[in-house]
Amino acid sequence: MKTILTGLRVNSELTIGNYLGALLPMVRLANKYNHDYNINIFVPDLHSIISEVDGDLQKNILRSIKVYFAAGLEVNENVHIYRQSYVPAHSELCWILNCVASMGELSRMTQFKEKSEGKSSVNAGIFTYPVLMAADILLYDAEYVPVGEDQFQHLELTRNLAFKVNNKFDKPIFTPPVKTEKQVEFMGLKNGVRIRNLVDPEHKMSKSSRSENSKIMMSDAPEVAAKKIMSATTDSVGKIEFDMFNQPGISNLLQIEALVNDVPLQDVISTWAGETHYGDLKRKVADSVKAMLEVFQARVDEISDETILEYLLAGEEYANIVANRKLLEVQKAFSLR
Repeated sequence: MKTILTGLRVNSELTIGNYLGALLPMVRLANKYNHDYNINIFVPDLHSIISEVDGDLQKNILRSIKVYFAAGLEVNENVHIYRQSYVPAHSELCWILNCVASMGELSRMTQFKEKSEGKSSVNAGIFTYPVLMAADILLYDAEYVPVGEDQFQHLELTRNLAFKVNNKFDKPIFTPPVKTEKQVEFMGLKNGVRIRNLVDPEHKMSKSSRSENSKIMMSDAPEVAAKKIMSATTDSVGKIEFDMFNQPGISNLLQIEALVNDVPLQDVISTWAGETHYGDLKRKVADSVKAMLEVFQARVDEISDETILEYLLAGEEYANIVANRKLLEVQKAFSLR
């Protein structure tokens, strides 16, 4: 049985961009394929400590899993939920892959460049983060790894590392994830989803943005979120069109409207194409976001910590069996066993 794998860092609350762009599509994909694929949903707590954690990490972990259930995740025997640090093979394979990856490959990673720009010192974890991501994927021979477009480069690195190891030992030790364009096609998206900053739509929505109005957190009061939509930056074109280059603010609102209501983007574009009243679009999107958050937050509050811990313990038992089997194969190839 093939594997679909995903994980979201738990440094802080999710933005609506994280939710709509990464988590919700993953939940829908999992529910669609959970009878034909292993669905691995892991909590990347090791990734999370690369940077400062907002609040208590353990509470963030439990809440992050609750978010999957609140988003509608259906669980059966093929759905496995586990914490990264509870499967030591992730760390060990990361070290082995660090000995395969080159400095040049890692220094070309766009996210490393962005996070290190203008800083006199950054921790080594930020530099080697993509290698740990590769270990997360390759331990389970995961062919499909639904991610946002900002992670596509890391997927390509994972593929390269898999091919390097396979070529080194002239046998298929790792199953490389499929190419990014195939990933997008499998997810049913023509392009990777990237929700934009509400104040500066030239950039993606980010948890770390200092402007509260630039982002909608999934914990925001629904009324507050609606106000942020109403104050979102648009443009002076005076006509509603989907054009991320010339009208990123308007295009972002159209994208949010489609994702929140789970309707094809093209349907939303067709509905609003040529309209001139930006305020009408903002009000519609604000109402949609408000209604979505009301339902979502009520669902999160209904889920107990004990329920989540039961799922984690079962998932970690499964993950350790699978990961240790793959790790042993790699260790033998490198004459470590």
